Amino acid sequence: MTRFHFLRFALAGTCALAALTAPAQAQDYPSKPITIVVPFGPGSGTDQAARVYGQALSEQLKVPVIVDNKGGASGFIGAQYVAKAAPDGYTIFMTTNTTQVANPYLFKKLPYDPVKDFAPVELLFKGQMLLLVRPNSPYKSLGELLAAARKTPGKLSFGAGNSSSQVGGELLKQMAGVDVLYVPYKSNPQAVTDLIGGQIDFMFVDTPNALAQVEGGKLRALAASGAKRLAMAPSVPTVSEAGVKGYEMLYWLAVYLPARAPAAVVDRLSAAFAKATQSADVKAFETKINVESALAGPKGLASFQAADATKWQQVIQAAGIEPQ
Repeated sequence: MTRFHFLRFALAGTCALAALTAPAQAQDYPSKPITIVVPFGPGSGTDQAARVYGQALSEQLKVPVIVDNKGGASGFIGAQYVAKAAPDGYTIFMTTNTTQVANPYLFKKLPYDPVKDFAPVELLFKGQMLLLVRPNSPYKSLGELLAAARKTPGKLSFGAGNSSSQVGGELLKQMAGVDVLYVPYKSNPQAVTDLIGGQIDFMFVDTPNALAQVEGGKLRALAASGAKRLAMAPSVPTVSEAGVKGYEMLYWLAVYLPARAPAAVVDRLSAAFAKATQSADVKAFETKINVESALAGPKGLASFQAADATKWQQVIQAAGIEPQ
């Protein structure tokens, strides 16, 4: 056999072997423990979700699922870690709108690209916020609050310690045409403390924490940020119902893999997470935190993220928020 024919034969054999082993690798996935990276600290809402979904995923895929918290720097650390991880399906990124749509417009430079560095897997749920005031606030409705804001421009204030709360307030300002002062906080719990104490007039708070304050009698809800009323707070109108037509601001949770992950693995995980949402524990968790399951598939998540990023960009730029 000539050298040329030998090399051609060897190359053909290699290609045939690759064709045989590639499907087998996808079919055998997963064959070892999976790690879910959460870009926020232990005890955060995303961390709690990762542990519930992770358990359901483990029971379904028959491999251990480990939650690894890599919090800090507005999610930069966790996002960068996953972006650089091997795209083999064993490092999963469970994250929120903070890393994927807010950070690009709130910071001048990111150590990751929220689109190019990740392969969308599945959108898990969407959640609302409640607009809260203190119990003895003179404003009994959103209409009264906005009327006061129009009467005394620049006097009323709202606080926020995360991007969802901040952009929720800025969107309200823009759509209602009011001038209210934004007071920044390092975290939402600090802002809630000042709201209770009367240092600020109102704020948007994610539903689980908001309902805890309302049920405890420490704060009062004027409106919900979604397109429809919350099942756990049916008497609270939406912002749109209360007079700001078309208003909607949500936070969401989704799952990604590092870019270049095999399509077969992406589809396998997408189906696994979709099935996990049907488990009793996941359903109970979603009911507890008042969120709505929002499965979309890989392409649907990509489209949803792109549309939401455009919305956040418009609100942030219209508000004149300078990237840090």
